[in-house]
Amino acid sequence: MKWKEQILNLKAYQPGKSIDEVKKMFNLEKITKLASNENPFGCSPVVNQMLQSYQPLRSLYPDGYAAKLREATAEFLNVSERQLIFGNGSDEIIQIISRALLKPGVNTIMPAPSFPQYRHNAIIEGAEIREVPLVDGAHDLSSMLAQIDEATAVVWLCSPNNPSGKYINEQGLVGFLNKVPDDILVVLDEAYYEYVVADDYYDSLELVKKHENLLVLRTFSKIYGLASFRVGYGFGQENLVQTLEPVREPFNTNVLGQAAAAAAIQDQDFVHACKEENRKGLEQFYQFCREHNLTYFPSQGNFILIDFNRDGDEVFQFLLSEGYIVRSGQALGYPTCVRVTVGSAEQNNGVIESMKKLWNA
Repeated sequence: MKWKEQILNLKAYQPGKSIDEVKKMFNLEKITKLASNENPFGCSPVVNQMLQSYQPLRSLYPDGYAAKLREATAEFLNVSERQLIFGNGSDEIIQIISRALLKPGVNTIMPAPSFPQYRHNAIIEGAEIREVPLVDGAHDLSSMLAQIDEATAVVWLCSPNNPSGKYINEQGLVGFLNKVPDDILVVLDEAYYEYVVADDYYDSLELVKKHENLLVLRTFSKIYGLASFRVGYGFGQENLVQTLEPVREPFNTNVLGQAAAAAAIQDQDFVHACKEENRKGLEQFYQFCREHNLTYFPSQGNFILIDFNRDGDEVFQFLLSEGYIVRSGQALGYPTCVRVTVGSAEQNNGVIESMKKLWNA
């Protein structure tokens, strides 16, 4: 086979252990998954109600234009429908961007550690990867600017960043965007945008109006609680999005996903309630960390990265035996940490009590 050489040592995505797998492994009846930054409160009741009566024609392809979802999202954001692109999760839009712009002979710049799909897709396309280390969990924007040259095609930003939870403030982002050449695409990944409470967070909708090379990514998988439906979207200036559109697969978002997302975006009361509960949940973890003198990053997402000063895999395995699935920092660039999704108050208390057992062992 005439494989691309760069994929021969590339590892496929390794999903975390499933709930059923952990139940069998440790003979446990109850498992709490706090590993993938899903919404512990599920999705809006509006979505559940809609799905009970929704009867799509199973023999027909989904709407390739995603017209109803497009209309609902455009109205919510107050943008033109032609400024939107939809994907099978925002992961697919990252793939579309990479396919459209990355190739041998060009480079792409990204923070590290961050969402691994930026790097993964760049490898597949054969582009040079320039990773700029985070500073105390935050983007080093000045160093990222210094990496830009005539061969740069895409710059990736993740705010709030996964896995650190740190965000880029308005002053920093505006200054950065003003210095990036207009022929370089800046992708601003806002998967956790709806959880942000920082006063100096920027307004990306306003920034898109001023920068024709800015594309913002968001998702219905996180606060909207629709991870299983796989719907993400991006927005930018019309010319940018319409140039990207032909790279998208014709029927890339499914019928149920489109319908569920269109319903979910109507219920912003649910979104705000989840945001408030997430803030309370983060405070539970902050208090635990302060009590035990553990280092952590204050988070603007729905997760927290905690440094236990020991092998992250060891912490992961212990919590797994207690019935809690988290993410080891070994795979996230923080080998002595674990990343924990913020759950309900009860779930948070439970995993914290298990952490205390480990700490006192």
